[in-house]
Amino acid sequence: MRSYIVIGLGRFGSSLSRQLCKLGAEVLALDVRADFVQQISADVTHAVVGDAQDKEVLKALGVRNLDCAVIAIGDNLGASVLIAMNLKELGVPYVVCKAHDETHRKVLEKLGVDRVLIPEQESAQRLARSLNSHNVLDYIELSEDFGILDVPAPKSWQGKTIRELNVRAKLGVNIIAVENDGKTNVSPAADYVIQPGDTMVVLGDNIALEKVQKL
Repeated sequence: MRSYIVIGLGRFGSSLSRQLCKLGAEVLALDVRADFVQQISADVTHAVVGDAQDKEVLKALGVRNLDCAVIAIGDNLGASVLIAMNLKELGVPYVVCKAHDETHRKVLEKLGVDRVLIPEQESAQRLARSLNSHNVLDYIELSEDFGILDVPAPKSWQGKTIRELNVRAKLGVNIIAVENDGKTNVSPAADYVIQPGDTMVVLGDNIALEKVQKL
């Protein structure tokens, strides 16, 4: 089980927290507003009122022992920069930060933030899926229940043809493309043999895509 702290429980932060929990992660949700914390408390592992700009608050919460921190307060550049610095200094292994524009993004990247996102360009569900799975390279949400997943070819698939795998019948997904070395093979033939280094582009509902992630 992967562990996260989500700082800032506005629309994006609260949605992300809930999505991560639905995917089986352990989530600590933090905000200075008690009403926001109360609203999400039943949907996450822990919900705490506190100011992440105070390094001692983060230290007391044990953030250095978590896998990832997400700063979801992109409308306040000063606060997000200070929080990012605190998290980095405390040794959080992976820090993600919301930004409101490209200037904000550049500042955060200079601080060594591992991933900077602009929520208008990335949904909370897509971010949750990519963060919570080591092998997911990208996730595109087509609807609430349906999407496209980019995933490295599982070892159990390598050396087999798409016909042999029969993933449509066994898993309920379709392989719509294969990427390797910068080249994309759209609608690969049934006799295509999957190679090490292939990235599979897979289409299906979320339940089926979760099965692919676990291979």
